[in-house]
Amino acid sequence: MTSPLLPVLILSSLVFIMAAAEPAGCKIRITDKALDMFKFETQKLVEDELTNISFPEMKGTEGRFQYTITDVKITELNLRHVDLQFIPDVGLLFDVQNSSISLSFQRRILYWFFYDTGNINASAEGVNINTAVNLIRDEEGRLKINNISCDAKIKKMRAEFSGTLGRVYDFLARFLTTGMRFYLNQQICPSLNHAALVHVNSMLETIPVRTEVDKYIGIDYSLISDPVVTSQSLDMNFRGMFFDLSNQNLPLVNYAVEPVIREYDRMVYLALSEFFFDSGMFAYYSAGIFQMHIVNEKMPKDLEVLLRTTYFGSIMMLNPALVDAPLSLQLAVNSPPKTTIKTSGATVFMTAIVKVMVLPPGQPPVQLSSMTMETKFNAKVSMRGKRLAVHADLRRFKIFSNQSALESLALIPLQAPLKTMLQMSVVPLINNWTKKGVRIPLADGIDFIEEVVEYHNGFIVIGANLHFSKGLREMIAGSSDAEQTNTTSTV
Repeated sequence: MTSPLLPVLILSSLVFIMAAAEPAGCKIRITDKALDMFKFETQKLVEDELTNISFPEMKGTEGRFQYTITDVKITELNLRHVDLQFIPDVGLLFDVQNSSISLSFQRRILYWFFYDTGNINASAEGVNINTAVNLIRDEEGRLKINNISCDAKIKKMRAEFSGTLGRVYDFLARFLTTGMRFYLNQQICPSLNHAALVHVNSMLETIPVRTEVDKYIGIDYSLISDPVVTSQSLDMNFRGMFFDLSNQNLPLVNYAVEPVIREYDRMVYLALSEFFFDSGMFAYYSAGIFQMHIVNEKMPKDLEVLLRTTYFGSIMMLNPALVDAPLSLQLAVNSPPKTTIKTSGATVFMTAIVKVMVLPPGQPPVQLSSMTMETKFNAKVSMRGKRLAVHADLRRFKIFSNQSALESLALIPLQAPLKTMLQMSVVPLINNWTKKGVRIPLADGIDFIEEVVEYHNGFIVIGANLHFSKGLREMIAGSSDAEQTNTTSTV
């Protein structure tokens, strides 16, 4: 007898497989070309963290000596042989070899009846730090440092006493430096753990996951899988889907070709599929944006004259008194626009219903005609900073009657003026929505420069280099301030 749970298990497995196979609408690859820049910023962050290590007051007795050590400060860091590299299937490795740390602290020493104070300069040499950072996708679909493994070792430490009894205290140097070396070894890794798990993760919080684009739509940049790390790159797959803010849970399945990034020559690559753009069009369509009412001062005078001439007979048949009544055009896109990306470029196909209306004063509007408008736009994709923009140009225009072939012939004189009206009124409106651009999933303070856009069958790849508009420490400080003031833009 077949178990009643079997169909449920099969269905659950199918759902899991379908969910796991969700293609990415947006991909980002960071290559090893970017690691030199990140290494420099990471080194500065590590230096800041280590410089801020706090030391407790040290007291003790050694033979006839009673000592107190205070105001321990790291005065100089000399990090040499610094390396940052990808660890396949893990994340990043930050490695420091054969470096040195200089310290200073104040001493108070009582020896028999002699009381002495002064400054001590010490140096830690042969400092080796090996830190591995594990990158994952968290529950919200955000890139996050999951854990960090750290190993820090100091080969030797020296201390120099100044003052009258400096040579007398030399034998204390070995004792004190042993304690200082032990404490430094114990504090380096916790400091780096705090820097990664707290500070860097707070910076990663500035990468948008679900955020508003404008008052109509938002975008979902959640990761759909853990990042993939190879020896050459860090690859991240994002959902890359726009949504209507008034209906955020409206389902939209991605049937588009998944973007493929094959290059490693630049610091970063952004790949966007047709689904990325189609979901944006669908979101605007769902929000009811693709509608326009052209009347009165919005109506070009030559177009109004032509409409009166074309529909004069229809107006007279309705009511001769309506000859001088205002005319209007009502445009409404009747299906979500469709994006096509080929090696030759990107186009957007859109169909709309255009109604010609007469508006008698004090009476309901009267429809004179209904026609279908088919348009195709060239879409030019560009990038500035970390905002992606699209500029549309009208490429093809066609209208035909929804009522008869004879009326379609009569509409031929309207083709040119309607196309002009579309170019002057509708296209600028579309470009006004898209010229501000949409932010791509990069942290605050990191921008694209030297961008090159390449068109492939089904997707676009933008190769670029990266620029830090502010230091990593400033980015972390800024993200902390934003978190405290609750200015994060999420929906």
